[in-house]
Amino acid sequence: MQEFMFVFRLDLAKEAEQMPPEKMQALWKAWQDWTAGITAQNKMGGTGKRLGTTGKVIRPSNVVTDGPFVEVKEALAGYMFVKANSLAEAVALTKGCPNLTMGGSIEVRPVIMDAEGR
Repeated sequence: MQEFMFVFRLDLAKEAEQMPPEKMQALWKAWQDWTAGITAQNKMGGTGKRLGTTGKVIRPSNVVTDGPFVEVKEALAGYMFVKANSLAEAVALTKGCPNLTMGGSIEVRPVIMDAEGR
């Protein structure tokens, strides 16, 4: 079984909009249900984390700028790891992900193991 990373991207302008508490609660439940389905299949590789909307980018010569970049519509919102036998199977696990109903996207990437399988 191989490990894959789901990278969740979301429009930060929409993310910043105030969501009514009942809608936020329904969205939270949808995320819990979706991840519980992956866990029930024994495909969860690592719990996902939600990322903040602020940060810094460090470039060569210690140049530090604000990030994520506001001119980019979709920004990195979070990530998680799953286990699957193929890229196609990993893509299938994204079905029903609430990030897609929020107008976001999911990037699915294989995790490259080192020579010792880590």
